[in-house]
Amino acid sequence: MNHSSLFVFARITPKPEYLSDARSAIFGIVSQTQSEPGCRQFSLLEGLDDGCLYLYEEWESQAALADHYQQPYTKSVFECYEQWLSQPVEVIKMRKPMANVYSAN
Repeated sequence: MNHSSLFVFARITPKPEYLSDARSAIFGIVSQTQSEPGCRQFSLLEGLDDGCLYLYEEWESQAALADHYQQPYTKSVFECYEQWLSQPVEVIKMRKPMANVYSAN
């Protein structure tokens, strides 16, 4: 893993009647996404008790993530989210702190 990597956690909250559809749609793009230039990790997880889906992602850069969002298969899932989700996707973007950024003086 690289310090310049962009890490993304996304919480997806489908309406209960669309949980299976959302899960299947995301599973359907995992392989394509993992093959994208700049994708280092793209995993779907499911909450044990909350009915939510979670994506754990690692990207080479913000530009690689932006390119992912422009893929037709990604846009198709996003369009389905408009009907399927009970609230907007919560996206948290992070990076690893660089060593010695804060030095004690």
